[in-house]
Amino acid sequence: MPLPIDQQVDFSDVFNKIFHTIPKSAEEQTSSFALLPVLGYNPSFGFVLGAKVNIGRQYGDPANTMYSIYSLTAFASTNGIVTLQARHNVFKPENKWNFQGNWQLSRFGLVDYGLGVDNLEGSGGAFDIEHWPVTNPDSAFPMQYKYLRLNEKAFRKIGPHLYAGAGVSFDIYGNVNDLKLDSLGTTPHYEYSLEKGINPGHYSANGLQFSIQYNTRDHPLRAYKGIYAEMGFRFNQKWLGSSENSSQFQYDLRKYWSLSKKNPEHVIALWLWGSYRLGGTIPYMELPNTASDVYNRVGEAYPLGRFRGPSYAFIETDWRFPVTRNKLISAVFFINLQSASNGTDTKLYQNWALGEGIGIRILFDKVSRTTLCIDFAKGNYGSSGIYSGLGEIF
Repeated sequence: MPLPIDQQVDFSDVFNKIFHTIPKSAEEQTSSFALLPVLGYNPSFGFVLGAKVNIGRQYGDPANTMYSIYSLTAFASTNGIVTLQARHNVFKPENKWNFQGNWQLSRFGLVDYGLGVDNLEGSGGAFDIEHWPVTNPDSAFPMQYKYLRLNEKAFRKIGPHLYAGAGVSFDIYGNVNDLKLDSLGTTPHYEYSLEKGINPGHYSANGLQFSIQYNTRDHPLRAYKGIYAEMGFRFNQKWLGSSENSSQFQYDLRKYWSLSKKNPEHVIALWLWGSYRLGGTIPYMELPNTASDVYNRVGEAYPLGRFRGPSYAFIETDWRFPVTRNKLISAVFFINLQSASNGTDTKLYQNWALGEGIGIRILFDKVSRTTLCIDFAKGNYGSSGIYSGLGEIF
């Protein structure tokens, strides 16, 4: 039998023991709260400091209603980067409705490396913290821009574990500044934008989304078993303010196998995530890329936006297992692959970038299964990084 929740130890239990406070019982808790600092550095953007907050809430009977999660991230840098991002995954009683949202307002920056997975040697020895590279190789192209994202989807239950959904997505970029454009005369972003007839200084990708979701996971933050499968289409439309019309097929597929009834935290997990351009023109910054998923978890071992293309695919497999008998500490081994087309001579799946690593998990809140995750990952040509988060990577 699994270890009862009242015998498990989490961060709050350790805190209560040290400071002699009286904790609430698991039965009394219908919500959870977790806070994690954000730290990073990049030569172009300075030191990054902020925080991530996860709030959990149970809106129905746990026997037939999934746990709901709200996430808030805010950070600023010494060179003017500022971001406020709010995300939610909310399940109403009996899972009749599921609302997923991702809202962001930023003065943001990233280091671009061009399209495809052809230029691995150009980032030899790169190290990043939270997907922020601490050095900019000569082959990299730092960019700054203003960004507004409003992404909201609503899913209605139409059968056992099956949902149909629709939504809107507005991704608006302004004051786009290629920091190397004046010295080099061109950059991958600038060249792509002119070739596609898009103003490189500001553009939008605004569209409609239609999806099907199948969800048998036992928990959204730290699943031990089940399947999550979401597949859908996005149609960016000029009549919604999009710079160009385009269509994409997008998918997010996850499978979890628990290896032990006594210790269900022994899990093999598989994640496939990707986006395929079906037609039209997608603005450069909206091309799917490393860490461009909702929670910026895709592609540990490489910086944000390291690989980008009209079509992009990612696969990861994890082995997760408890380390201590009281469940306070767990660990993970993982390996991932990502591929991107470059829109010309390199096709999707033609080249792959490998990432592999290890991680530690500290049980932050046993009721919501929130874990503090700290991972170290290595990629090709010496690329590596350290990543942290609240909740499992997927």
